[in-house]
Order: sequence, then structure tokens, then C-alpha cells
Amino acid sequence: MKVALSTRGFAGLLLALALAALTLVAGAPRASADTSVSTIAAALRESPVYVDPAASADFSQADAHALEKKIEDADRPVFVAVLPAGYPTENLFTDLRTATGVTGLYAIRLGDRFDARADSSVLPTAAVRNLVTSVQGENDATAQLDAFTDRAVANMGGSAPAGWDSSGSGGGVSTTGLVTAGVLVAVGGAGAYTLVRRNRRRHADEQRAALERLRVVVDEDITAYGEELDRLDFHPGEPGADDAMRGDYEHALDAYEKAKSAMADATRPEDVRPVTETLEDGRFALARLEARRAREPLPERRPPCFFDPRHGPSVADATWTPPGGAAREVPVCAADRTRLADGRDPVVRQVDTDYGRRPYWEAGPAYGPWAGGYFGGGLLPGLLVGTMLGSLMATPTYASDYGSGYGDFGGGYEGGDVSGADFDTGSFGDFGGGGGSFGGGGDFGGGF
Repeated sequence: MKVALSTRGFAGLLLALALAALTLVAGAPRASADTSVSTIAAALRESPVYVDPAASADFSQADAHALEKKIEDADRPVFVAVLPAGYPTENLFTDLRTATGVTGLYAIRLGDRFDARADSSVLPTAAVRNLVTSVQGENDATAQLDAFTDRAVANMGGSAPAGWDSSGSGGGVSTTGLVTAGVLVAVGGAGAYTLVRRNRRRHADEQRAALERLRVVVDEDITAYGEELDRLDFHPGEPGADDAMRGDYEHALDAYEKAKSAMADATRPEDVRPVTETLEDGRFALARLEARRAREPLPERRPPCFFDPRHGPSVADATWTPPGGAAREVPVCAADRTRLADGRDPVVRQVDTDYGRRPYWEAGPAYGPWAGGYFGGGLLPGLLVGTMLGSLMATPTYASDYGSGYGDFGGGYEGGDVSGADFDTGSFGDFGGGGGSFGGGGDFGGGF
């Protein structure tokens, strides 16, 4: 009897909570049709997608809810506004970012045009430009915004703002969200546990996928290292061989076996770092061996070539400026030093990404451990500043996902942080130029 009463009492509690939630919905204020920047910003602080009433024919509420869910599930600070064609564009990105006050990636579909801006701590300017370009051919708003979001969340850093709820309302109050909140009050423990399990499972899946992509690259590195061993064709008993040469050769062989074994045992992306550290150490042993055989001075211990560590130890530092980035000194091999001096492009290590072959510094965050093993902690920040990988490694969540010890990548506001008006307006310039000023002439979605 007591059990039956308890059950009815619990059911009554759930019903009461649901009714209370519905009452709140009935009395809750709806999003205003006013399309001022302040109104849009207020909506985006509550939910990742805002659809202007005048643009609802181009992007339905069902589409908005689906996009909100995708962004929230990805846990990334992506803000999307769908506005009518006649909306004023002057300083729109800068004003919206100031009014919202949250570090993130801002995308705007205005009529049939599209553009985006981001804080550099979330996504570098070059990456924003490339992502926008990749979806410019999509005329359908749903297809364009879905494609852009899918590609953006796979490459950007940061986490969703704490102020977002899961209502999927685009700025209004969701019946589903409030009823769900009421139920979670009653069964909060179980709901929270389910959410934690889902997030852990998703994180584990992401880690496995990242490791498998890295495995291909590291296996290529190990193969290239083995080919270098064979090319030297050293025999411990050959004429002229001495103990120092044999020591270098044994060191190089040990590095080869150690790298293969460590990669076979890797279970997480951060397990790759010891592998590339070992390969870097082995290549330096090979460089010493080669110098001893040629009766030349022993090489200085230097990091590998920045453009492709398979080129071996660097011989000098050279000035290099990535597209859309600032100049920096990077360690280079002799061949790439000559190419740069002649005004030619260096030979860059390209890796597979979801968007084709890209330089490793414009690939996913899992390449941080790979690069960290080659270049050590203190060197990486200066080499990767302004690149996609460097920006991702600067985020607060990076160490927990991919390991730490890569050097000081700087602090400041990260994706999802509330910074107010404290941000670099250079990343939110007028429409028309690609992350600083799209196209030209201040036009929205100009040429590239």
C-alpha cells in the first residue's frame, strides 16, 4: 500500500511540474519581431540560431531547431543569424560581436548571401575565409548553413557559452525545453548521468577517429625513417667504421624499433607524441652517423624542418609568412632554405582532412601531439601562431583532450568566454574580404 501511494505521489509530482512548465510557457514573452542588433544579440546569448521573422520563409523553425541541436551537441561557440536581404550591413559583424559579448564564430545568412567572422582564439582568419568559400556555391539556406556548421565545428576551438539552454527556440521560449527542465528536476540524477555518459562516449569516439587518422601519418613517418636507414647502408664491420659510428647506428636502430612499438601500443592521440620524439631523436643520430662517415663536422642539435619533419634536422632558421598570417622564424632544411631564398614555396607536409589535403598546421587538433613530439614544448607557440592548429592548442579544453606540455600558447578569452567589448575588431571587419574585410568595398559576401 505504501509503495502504491509513493508511486502515485511521484506521478503527481511529475504532472505538477509539467503543468507548471506549460503555465510558464503560456505566460512567457515571445521573441520580438524587432530586428535590432541588440535583439539579435540577446537571442544569440540564449540559443545559437536566430531567424528574423522576415527571413522565416528561407529558413524554417524546424530547420533552426535542427541546426541549434547540431551546434549544441558539438559544444562549440557557433552563432548563426538568418536575416532578410535588406538588413543594413555596415559594421554588422563588429556591432553584433560587441552586443553579444561572447567569443566565438559568427555566421550570417543575409538574403541569398553568406559571410562569417570569428575571434582568432576560436578560428584563424584564413580558416574562416576557407570555410566561407567552401559553401558559397550553396544557394539553399539550409544546405549552406548545415555544411558550414559541420565543417566549422570540426576545425574550431572553444566550448558553447554557459548561457545557452537546450530549448532550440532561436531566441524564444520552448515548451519542450521547459517541460524537459521540469522532468529533470524530478529525475535529475538519472538525466545527468545519461548526459555524462553520452558526452564521454562521444569524446571517446572522437579520440578513436583522431588516432586512426594520425596513425596513417605516423606510419608514413616511420616508413620514411626506415628508408633513410636503408639508404645509409651502414655496416658495423665496414672499413673505417669506429665505435662512435656504431653507437650512432645502434641508437638509430633502437629508435626505429621503439617508435614502431610505441605506435602499435597507442590508444589516444596524445600517445603519438613519444613516437615522434623518438623519430626526431633517431634522425639526429643518423645525421651524426652520416657526418662521421663523411669526415665532416658533427651537426648542431636542431629541431627538424618545420615544413616536413621527414626532411631531417634543420640547418638554419628562415623567415616564412603563411597565407593571411604574420611572418615568423621557422627551422628549415637546406632544400627548403634554398626554395624560400629563391622566392619559391617550400615542400610542405600535407595530410588528409575532411576537406582534402591540407598542411598539417591547418588540420585537426590531434596533430598537436604529433607536432609537439618533433618540435618540443617551448618552440611550438612561435611556429604555430595564427594557424588553425596553434589556435586550437591555445584553448582551455585542449590539454584535457590531447595532452599538455606544448609551451605557452597564450591566454585571453577563449571560445564561449564572455569578453564583452574586449576583442580584436580586426577579425570582425566590414562585409566583403574574408575574416578581416570580405571582398572589397564593404560589401557583404564579396569576392575572394
